[in-house]
Amino acid sequence: MLYLKSPASVETEVKKSRFLAEAFPVESQKDARDFLKSRKEKYADSTHVVHAFVTGSDGGVCGCSDDGEPSGTAGRPVLEVLKGSGITGCIITVTRWFGGTLLGTGGLVKAYSNAAKAVLSVSETCELVPRLKFSLELPYDAFGWFKRYADNAGVEIISQNFGSSAVIEGYIPADFSGKFSEEILDFTAGRNAPVFTEDF
Repeated sequence: MLYLKSPASVETEVKKSRFLAEAFPVESQKDARDFLKSRKEKYADSTHVVHAFVTGSDGGVCGCSDDGEPSGTAGRPVLEVLKGSGITGCIITVTRWFGGTLLGTGGLVKAYSNAAKAVLSVSETCELVPRLKFSLELPYDAFGWFKRYADNAGVEIISQNFGSSAVIEGYIPADFSGKFSEEILDFTAGRNAPVFTEDF
């Protein structure tokens, strides 16, 4: 599977109707809903904001909406393009401003499919590396060592909280988890170990 490295957008025009296709990385169905809501608010003057999303390590979670276009002419074609691309963790929205000429069902399917293909053609993707999320509690005297270790080992830190100890959360490649645990246990003389949760 592939994932998007960064957002992308492409604008096309069909018989004076304007189509703005945007691809955006998402990690969950909630992220997809939040992005869709932001597009509907941003483009309140548009006629339709059609969307399709795919998430999950195997692309198993997906959904779409025609947003008022005739059933099956908009969201489903966009979803088929997205699923066919092998990309997961992605939402595509296609915002339409009606140009005064009806496109018919075949014309709509073609217009929305082409808009989705156009935005994916300019999207930068990477191979999806299975990841694990970790949480780690460390005494303060070990925190400096861990920061240096994380920088050198390619560990992605997403949060740091400081109370009676340092609590760190982040991501590591799944196949690195054994070595990661061993090296932390070695440095802390067996007192501290990361706790892992599944991710992708």
